[in-house]
Amino acid sequence: MRRVIAAGFILAAVFATGCKKTDDSKLNFTNAINTYYASRPACLWPDPIKFPAQADTSDTSKTSGFDALVDQGLLTRSTAEKKVFIVASKQVTNYDLSDKGRSAWTPDQQQPGFGNFCYGTPKVTSIDSYTPTASQPGATTTVNYHAGISGAPGWASAPETETAFPAVQTMLAAPVAASATLTDTSSGWAVTSGPAGNAHTPATPADGKVVQ
Repeated sequence: MRRVIAAGFILAAVFATGCKKTDDSKLNFTNAINTYYASRPACLWPDPIKFPAQADTSDTSKTSGFDALVDQGLLTRSTAEKKVFIVASKQVTNYDLSDKGRSAWTPDQQQPGFGNFCYGTPKVTSIDSYTPTASQPGATTTVNYHAGISGAPGWASAPETETAFPAVQTMLAAPVAASATLTDTSSGWAVTSGPAGNAHTPATPADGKVVQ
C-alpha cells in the first residue's frame, strides 16, 4: 500500500511539473504570445494618426486609404482650397471621423486626439518550432508560429479596405507566419522581442508582459 501511495505522489509531482508556467511547452509559448497580442490589436496604420486630416487631392497615395474608409462610412470627406503662395492655391481634401467612425475608433492613451482603426486581435493558431532552451530563469527561446484573426468587422474585410490596406488583406486571408523571442521569468514565459514577420500590429509600451 505504501508503494502505491508513494507512486501516486510521484505521478502527481510529474503532472504538476508538466503544468508549470515556466516549462518550455507549446501551451506556455502560446499563452505568452497571446498575452503579448492582447494589448496589441491589429490596426490599419502602424502609428496612431490624428483627425481631422488633410491631403492633397491629386496625391492618391495619401487619399486612397482615407477614401476607402469614406466608402465604409467611417470618415467624412470634403474638398477645399489651400493657399500655397500668395497668388496660388491647390485643391485639398479634408477627412474627419463620422459618427460610425467614432464608435470604431481606438483612441491613443498617450497622445490625445490620436488613434487608429483596429480590426481584431491576433491569436496563435500553431507553434511551428522553437530553439532549444535551458531550464532556469532568464533562459530564452525563439518561437516560430502562425497567428490569425477571426471575426473582423465588415468594414475591415470590405474589398475597398483590403485594396487600400494590403496588410489587412494578408492578415485576414489566413494565419501568417511570425517569430518572437521569449524569456523564462519567475512568473512565466514573456515575449521580450518581436513578433517579427507579417503580423501587422503596432508597437505599444507592453513589451515583456509576463503570463500570470
